[in-house]
Amino acid sequence: MMNDATYRQIDTLTQAILNGADISAEDGLWLLKLDHDYLPWLMASADRLRKTFRGNEIEVCAISNVRSGNCSENCSFCAQSGHHKTSAPAYNYISDEELADQANQARQWGASDFGVVSKGWGVRSEKEHTALSSYFKTLEGSSDIGRCASLGVLDKNTATTLKGYGLENYHHNLETAESYFDKVCTSHTYQENIDTIKHAHDAGLRVCAGGILGMGETVEQRIELATTLRDLGVESVPLNFLNPQEGTPFSHITPMKPYDILQNIAVFRFMLPRAEIRIAGGRSFLGDLQSMIFMAGASGVMIGNYLTTKGREVEDDLQMFKALKLEIRDGTQKKRAATETTPSLTTATTTA
Repeated sequence: MMNDATYRQIDTLTQAILNGADISAEDGLWLLKLDHDYLPWLMASADRLRKTFRGNEIEVCAISNVRSGNCSENCSFCAQSGHHKTSAPAYNYISDEELADQANQARQWGASDFGVVSKGWGVRSEKEHTALSSYFKTLEGSSDIGRCASLGVLDKNTATTLKGYGLENYHHNLETAESYFDKVCTSHTYQENIDTIKHAHDAGLRVCAGGILGMGETVEQRIELATTLRDLGVESVPLNFLNPQEGTPFSHITPMKPYDILQNIAVFRFMLPRAEIRIAGGRSFLGDLQSMIFMAGASGVMIGNYLTTKGREVEDDLQMFKALKLEIRDGTQKKRAATETTPSLTTATTTA
């Protein structure tokens, strides 16, 4: 049975955030455990927070899987891992020309940032450095799109080197809560994830870090992830929803339901009211409710295809933005640089 006190408590938490406060992990967990009957009210509040802190513009990004398959990492969700038997494609670095074509296409779609995504633990060999240096110089010379990369774990020197190559943004997901991470990956540690975010920030890179929901973690662990991201001061948070891939250890997990996805987006907006919350992989599980991600508090979206799975048709997304009267933010790094400085990032350690 619905309770007026519950509506009032949602309003109280919303007003506290609008007044500059952060809600507690306990408050976030309460919101995440609410019955779906309260979801419209929760979403309306999350939408209010989105419009207050992010405006009515959305940020669009795209990625390129520049090197695929036989990855040394053993992430339980990933079809590219060499530890699993999957049908994911395997190939070495694509050409500079192909990458530039993909970036220019993404820019035409309205994407402000374009991610170079490569398998593996990090950047180790001279061959990798040569390829990446060439990529970022090519992108800088061919487009004003923001240059982003997701290359795995970084040390301090590598982060600085990548910045020197022309990289502007670094993406590195925490994937999940620290308390659940050993169920997801054991080929690197959670502390290495934390350190990578810190090294990227210290090198002057804009940091993008989020995770994947629906991997078997508890709702408490979802709030733990959100709290860690908040404590780190992460500015851009991509949310993915597990798309189980045949041949991976997580292939048996049932995908999240639409209402659960929307409720989690809304609660992440409550926990991270000022962050860019960008919806990426697994968005298809919303079906006809995809447009509601913005009403649930999302302020960005990945457009086009993902790493080993197809995304929604770009024209469908562009029509959705138009129907919702959402403007795409032309937020390339070159234009941001004139008005923004890199925010401070809280130093965090873990017990991993």
